[in-house]
Amino acid sequence: MSKEKEIATIIHSASVAAAGVGGGMAQLPGSDMPVLCTIQASMIMSIAGVHGVNISKSIATDLVLTFSAGYGGRAISQWLVGWIPAWGNAINASTAAAITEAIGWSADAYFNEESEKSA
Repeated sequence: MSKEKEIATIIHSASVAAAGVGGGMAQLPGSDMPVLCTIQASMIMSIAGVHGVNISKSIATDLVLTFSAGYGGRAISQWLVGWIPAWGNAINASTAAAITEAIGWSADAYFNEESEKSA
């Protein structure tokens, strides 16, 4: 499998997992954040590994926080509509997946840039 396909698989798999967590926990605002951060940190560690970089979980968690500027908007949407059965679940799931995708592709771009600097 090519490096690009492997990274895409990692990102899409994490996004599907994030959607499941976000959708399943929509009626409990904020309760999904620890699980989502864990999924996203694991995704970043996997992406780093594909790029040949070994990072710790604490560094990956720091990167999640760096790449996750959209969490404020997500929190607002979750408070506004997350409590509505079905609609809230769908919106929370899609928002969690979209933010996870964005974080994954940001991490990929970051590690690509870092590897180009060191080459």
